[in-house]
Amino acid sequence: MVFKNLHLVAPLMASGTAMFFSAASYAAVPVEGKPNILLIMVDDLGLGDLSCQYAKDIQTPNIDRLFHQGLHLNNFYASSSVSSPSRAGLLTGCFPDMVGVPGVIRTEPTASWGYLSPDAILLPEMMSKAGYQTAIVGKWHLGLESPNLPNERGFDFFHGFLGDMMDDYNTHLRRGHNYMRLNTQEIDPKGHATDLFTDWASEYVTEAGKKDQPFFLYLAYNAPHLPLQPKADWEKKVRKREPTISDTRGKLVALIEHMDDGVGKVVKTLEKNGQLENTLIIFCSDNGGDRKAEANNGPVRGDKGDMYDGGIKVACSIYWKGHLEPRKVDNLIMMSDIFPTLCDLVQVPVNHRIDGMSVLPVLRNKEQVTDDRYLFWVRREHGDLGGKTQTAVRYKEHKLLQNRPFEPLQYFNVKGDPKEANPLEKDPLYTKMYKAMIEHYRVSGAVPWQKPLTK
Repeated sequence: MVFKNLHLVAPLMASGTAMFFSAASYAAVPVEGKPNILLIMVDDLGLGDLSCQYAKDIQTPNIDRLFHQGLHLNNFYASSSVSSPSRAGLLTGCFPDMVGVPGVIRTEPTASWGYLSPDAILLPEMMSKAGYQTAIVGKWHLGLESPNLPNERGFDFFHGFLGDMMDDYNTHLRRGHNYMRLNTQEIDPKGHATDLFTDWASEYVTEAGKKDQPFFLYLAYNAPHLPLQPKADWEKKVRKREPTISDTRGKLVALIEHMDDGVGKVVKTLEKNGQLENTLIIFCSDNGGDRKAEANNGPVRGDKGDMYDGGIKVACSIYWKGHLEPRKVDNLIMMSDIFPTLCDLVQVPVNHRIDGMSVLPVLRNKEQVTDDRYLFWVRREHGDLGGKTQTAVRYKEHKLLQNRPFEPLQYFNVKGDPKEANPLEKDPLYTKMYKAMIEHYRVSGAVPWQKPLTK
């Protein structure tokens, strides 16, 4: 699939004083050269768990400003309801099972349900072709060993964590393994993981700014994933402000507010360095919030791990000071669309097969149809899924899903029924979506999703 290279020119008008760091205007700003790109992904953030979303017991001023002063994507979907597949969709522009990651990649082979395809082309490889220096700070979760380490999959620089969740935000271990790395070197840094990733990202953008080429930084926080281990001072502040909050919810809110502070520090570093005006910032979560953490998933049904919208509909913003007029966007956009959109922006052609579509016209405030396509979610897992799959397919306003492999299919109009509470009767569109789902199973079945067996 090849996308046309649309040069982003922003003939956008707005007036007034911006809330974000300094005043901004949106008079016609031609884009010359290529912007730095900061792609921030957080972990298990509920759709409602920002103060600019639905939560009333949380304060996230720094992330809120990205939403208020950028594009607030109201209809944005993760590539999966869990971590590894979403990251695969983000970085390849493909449905995750099309690149060998239908489920979570873990330390134990018997609990690991994905293996990133060696044929998959990742976003940093494309950015390198466009002259970018590329880096990942934070959580990788797409492979624990060669050949699926970040430096082998297109990133020039890696400072972060190879694994899935940390068993402790301060020791950074996972089942006794130390997955912290500086490129390929094992390291043992001291401090809370959120602080480390914030500091490392700030250091990277400062050093990258000294080079005569733009940077692509993928900043992936572990927060607010379990375990709920906020720093004591952040938890104390939340409990003082919200005296009736539950113990679990209080810890989650503190973990999110600490992360929000980190996002603010990274953006302030960009401003201090004079880089902010030439940096496109994307913020999103890998999937919906975890019910065990008492996450707020807003006005939708379900949670992390579900095929209902609570598992896959997430908060997302795109901010570029002076270039993107602040507005809410209702277009149906999927995480896999970020890949072709950024390639389109930096004018590097996509000459291989992907599933996402460039939504650069949306960024340019142009009319674009983005929902006249089938979107698929397939998750494979053990436990109560028994090694089978959960599935959903979306077309325009309609969604067909099987939330558990032993449950019946359900068919909804999610625009008219956001709670997915009133299943519809079968109709001709149901049949088309069902057949599309079967065809997706057939095509994705050609892609191995386990590490090759050794003799």
